[in-house]
Amino acid sequence: MIKIEHLAIWVRNIEELKTFYEKYFDAKSNKIYHNKTKDFRSYFLSFGAGPRLEIMQMTGIQHSANNESNQSYGLIHFAISVGSKELVDSKTDELRAAGYKIIGEPRTTGDGYYESVVLDPEHNRIEITV
Repeated sequence: MIKIEHLAIWVRNIEELKTFYEKYFDAKSNKIYHNKTKDFRSYFLSFGAGPRLEIMQMTGIQHSANNESNQSYGLIHFAISVGSKELVDSKTDELRAAGYKIIGEPRTTGDGYYESVVLDPEHNRIEITV
């Protein structure tokens, strides 16, 4: 069986991102991996079923050209399913109240998804969906 095992993103503040996903999306983390030779650190975050998210930090990594209004080719977002429209709405409200930027209000898209879009602390796009 072929499946996506994990996705990885470079981050500036690995501990802040780990805490964000643990707090707001119930992620479970492994212990940090640290390669001292390369000054590389990573965590794997699990969300129950499905692919894991690897957050990685290393000196010398360049900033992405993506931002909330101008996007670039490549991976642009990932979606986290919370289970219901009501939970999409409440999770969106919770993140807004905590000061995170909502760039897509809860809605049903043209292809039938009910979702909102929030930026994590490092401005990665997360679709919150049923």
